[in-house]
Amino acid sequence: MRLRALITALVVAFGSGPLSAQETVNPGTGAVLRVLDKLNAKVSDVTLANGQSAQQGLIEIVLGECRYPVGNPAGDAYAFITIREAGIAQPVYRGWMVASSPALNPLDHSRYDVWVMRCTTS
Repeated sequence: MRLRALITALVVAFGSGPLSAQETVNPGTGAVLRVLDKLNAKVSDVTLANGQSAQQGLIEIVLGECRYPVGNPAGDAYAFITIREAGIAQPVYRGWMVASSPALNPLDHSRYDVWVMRCTTS
């Protein structure tokens, strides 16, 4: 009885069509990241190519790669980034950030916030 109710709820929630586990994505040529210095309230947009790095205040940001859903480079872009503090080899952040959900995997830093805005394309 419970199994039947669960199956019915899933069919109603997701429809009767097939579910796609993966979305088709395109690689971007780079990404636009927004950096907030919480100490002086300065906001900067940084445009990086894949594999490029930039120094913003006391942190270094390295963009590994940016991907986006086919036909929507601004909407649900996500980027693999590494962030290090100056003079420290261990990253304070290394992972994927999603433009549409920056709180999903946020940078936890006392002074800086960094989030993905969109991918760049050629």
